[in-house]
Amino acid sequence: MKILVTGSSGYIGSLVTDALSGQDGVRALIAVDVRPYSGIRKHPMKVKECLADVRSEATAALIRDEQPDVVCHLASIVTPGKESTREFEYSVDVLGTRNVLDACVAARITKVVVSSSGAAYGYHSDSPSELLETAPLRGNPEFAYSDHKRIVEELLGEYRSRHPELKQLVLRLSTVIGATVRNQITALFDKPVLFGISGSGTPFTFIWDSDLVEVFVRGCIHPVEGIFNVSGDGVLTLSDIARIQGKPYLSIPAPVLAAALVALKTFGLTRYGPEQVGFLRFRPVLSNRKLRELFPDLPSKSSKEAFLEYLNARSNR
Repeated sequence: MKILVTGSSGYIGSLVTDALSGQDGVRALIAVDVRPYSGIRKHPMKVKECLADVRSEATAALIRDEQPDVVCHLASIVTPGKESTREFEYSVDVLGTRNVLDACVAARITKVVVSSSGAAYGYHSDSPSELLETAPLRGNPEFAYSDHKRIVEELLGEYRSRHPELKQLVLRLSTVIGATVRNQITALFDKPVLFGISGSGTPFTFIWDSDLVEVFVRGCIHPVEGIFNVSGDGVLTLSDIARIQGKPYLSIPAPVLAAALVALKTFGLTRYGPEQVGFLRFRPVLSNRKLRELFPDLPSKSSKEAFLEYLNARSNR
């Protein structure tokens, strides 16, 4: 097979590209990103590095000229930089995806694997305790990533209707955790005191990064399609996470936390505003039952096991 990967220099993108390069059934990989792919020296005979913006004609031309068997689309803005804008994030997340899909259709590519997110379901008080893939995708306009993933999924639905010849495998990810992961979620766990919200458990479902990579690899090389949540078994609440780490847990009423965030943001002490209350209070919990029907041995780690492995890796560095 020949596989083209967008976002190949991102955290997950580089892991997926590395893993695909080790598959006997993969003869060539095209690694597409605006940044160099760090693993190029490991696999110079199999991986072709291409510096191109996912929104550009250059990316479309690569898909047309290389004629990959599968396009694995991982490019998106997960953690924006301080100078990022909503317009820029939309252009990468949504317009970049449209560019890739249009190029796939024009080049008669037969399969695309897309990284989506549980954030597409949104953070809502009336969400069920466990979300199946059939649950509505509502997103949240106040969260760019959540809103853009919802829009991208609507776009994918349009292409499934108009271009059924382009098979889709859409993976909705829960919170990704791994030995070297550092993001706004893990920053919560690093605080000396963990702050929760009164009346909410603040549930987290984790997927260990190696398990996630294996799902992508199998999804690319096997003839599977459809929409799947990707999450470890079980749930950890924020108080569970505090107890595991031996840290104090303090529960705060939602209005008090919102007011505190308003004040902190006003004085430039945080980049996050009162919208973060909903992000913590109504976190979506993804069911992985459908994924386990497809790959019974995945994920290998539960949410709790993944978190413990993450803590163990940190303590050993």
